[in-house]
Amino acid sequence: MVRTVNEEVYAQRRNAILDAAQHAVITRGYEQMAIGDILSELQISSGAFYHYFDSKPALLFALVERIGDEIEQVALPIVHDPAPGALEKLQRFFAALDQWKFAHKRLVLAYLPVWYGDENTIVRHKLYQDRVKRLAPWLEEIIQQGAREGVFTTPYPDQTARMVISPFEDLGYASVDLLLAEKLAPADLQRLQRILLAATDALERLLGTPPGCLQLASLEGLKQWMATQADS
Repeated sequence: MVRTVNEEVYAQRRNAILDAAQHAVITRGYEQMAIGDILSELQISSGAFYHYFDSKPALLFALVERIGDEIEQVALPIVHDPAPGALEKLQRFFAALDQWKFAHKRLVLAYLPVWYGDENTIVRHKLYQDRVKRLAPWLEEIIQQGAREGVFTTPYPDQTARMVISPFEDLGYASVDLLLAEKLAPADLQRLQRILLAATDALERLLGTPPGCLQLASLEGLKQWMATQADS
């Protein structure tokens, strides 16, 4: 019982630090966020902080890991739902991720300059590895189902699951400058749409589906993202 209570207290205090850090990232930005500000807000000592996180990058890593945990709660019910076919399930999977991102758009936009900053290359690589470890088994389960149903023709569900993640990585690198631009030209929306269409085409080819089976984002959804950034 004592161990359980201690674990609960540890989780509560750790989450309180993460909550304060996440708020600071959204309102001030990661680079401007100072550990001292978090200490003052929570009225804790530096020793208490470093008991949970040994550095600012470690705090960033934990924040993104927690986002992954939240996305897991959205994605797993879709993956394990026995009713839909694999193609519908995969489309619902991508849609759920996109909806989560848009529901937390301020947080996502606040993370983008941090995520793609040169100074965070090591953290970004570690988080990519963590994301592959988390997402690949879910995608493999859907792909295996699709292979049984005959809608996916890839003979390598495990490797394809890892490769499906790659177009999203490239999509991020290709679109981050547009999403973070202070001023957006009319051609920017068309450019971003072409990037998404290319990523969709790559996924369909990897899975062996007929063209037009998948849709990563709608034109209306792109307009909402661009409008969000223009207003921020």
